[in-house]
Amino acid sequence: MFWRVLMFSLLQLACAAAGGLLLGPWGVVGGVVLAAWLAFGWETWSGQRVIRWLRGDGAASSAPVLRGLWGEAAARMRRRLRQQEQQALASGQRLQEFLAALQASPNGVVLLDPQGHMEWFNQTAAQHFGLDAGRDLQQQIGNLLRDPNFSAYLARPDDAQDLVLNARASTPERPQRLAVRLHPYGEGRRLLLSRDITQLEQAEAMRRDFVANVSHEIRTPLTVLAGFIETMQSLPLSEAERARYLGLMAQQAQRMQHLVQDLLTLSRLEGSPLPGFQTWTPVAALLRPCEDEAHTLSALLTPAGAAPQTLVFPTQDELRAAGELAGDPAELQSALSNLVTNAVRYSPAGGRITVQWQRLPDGGARFAVHDTGPGIAAEHLPRLTERFYRIDRSRSRDTGGTGLGLAIVKHVLQRHDARLHIASVPGQGSVFSVDFPAGRLRDAALARPGAASA
Repeated sequence: MFWRVLMFSLLQLACAAAGGLLLGPWGVVGGVVLAAWLAFGWETWSGQRVIRWLRGDGAASSAPVLRGLWGEAAARMRRRLRQQEQQALASGQRLQEFLAALQASPNGVVLLDPQGHMEWFNQTAAQHFGLDAGRDLQQQIGNLLRDPNFSAYLARPDDAQDLVLNARASTPERPQRLAVRLHPYGEGRRLLLSRDITQLEQAEAMRRDFVANVSHEIRTPLTVLAGFIETMQSLPLSEAERARYLGLMAQQAQRMQHLVQDLLTLSRLEGSPLPGFQTWTPVAALLRPCEDEAHTLSALLTPAGAAPQTLVFPTQDELRAAGELAGDPAELQSALSNLVTNAVRYSPAGGRITVQWQRLPDGGARFAVHDTGPGIAAEHLPRLTERFYRIDRSRSRDTGGTGLGLAIVKHVLQRHDARLHIASVPGQGSVFSVDFPAGRLRDAALARPGAASA
């Protein structure tokens, strides 16, 4: 303020002096008046520039650069605006980060205003409910999700439990189930969360089926055993009858023992660490036991007087050239043997079982078992590796199967990064093949000295 008074006084003195020199005493008065009007005009012009700036965009970057009182006011307003713009930018960035986090959420998120209009939703919610951001924002969610249960839940939400409904893309062939819940926040607003529980429901269904199957599989031989024991306790039997009943009881006990062993094997596979690459086993060492078991089982199952089965395995030279396989040798041998013995069990007398090992162009290898059995209908192929799934239950039990063999094979192969393929034509036979990745194979000549091998 002192400088403003000083400058105004100096302006008046200068104008009065100039007026006095030019016009005399009256020139002094005119100079003082002129100085006042000049000062007033300058202040008015500066004020108008500030007013035009404020009436315009009011941005800090376009603030006028002035001197004097209005210049100081404009400078202070410019600094305050810059601070507010920086705060608004930081708030916008935090909002975008928050929305990006919600966008990355595996759960669906929908923000609803007090009237139920959708203010924002992430991509997961769009997939769950079939929404489109360009079309459905600010729409009533009840108009787009016309499930009666959801409409009732929207009108009176139950905070104690989720509402389960089908997703928009759900079909009978590929069902998709959602759990949704409303959470109030702010002044009448609500947050709608959705999560995909399809796998959870499927896992629960599998658990129920598994328990039911295990109970059924164990109950049947227990019933047989109890019946035979009651018969032996209550009826006089000859030695031949007693021996026959004891043999049947032993058969049922052995069946239960195999079932328990397979269940323990599955449990161990699911709970143990994945096999690494420390142990390398020659392919020949894996296939030779399979060949021995196949010949022994074929001889036992072939009826007297019937034509024997023809078993074809890779030659010794082919096995030596097959190299080595990384992984758990016991698991691998069990899985490959299961495929071979299945082919023997389900091929008729005089049938042909061919076992092959061949390298693939990508460096991997394929183990394949071809049989001339009855074949498998196409609708059964996708479910063969399910636990306790049987095409013909009575025949599977007659051959000593527990219904868990292929499930164990699938787990073993998955643990070794391998894939099982099944192809079959009813009446012509089946082909069970396993593709091993190149990373699990090496040539025997490249084996490192001192490397572990089975």
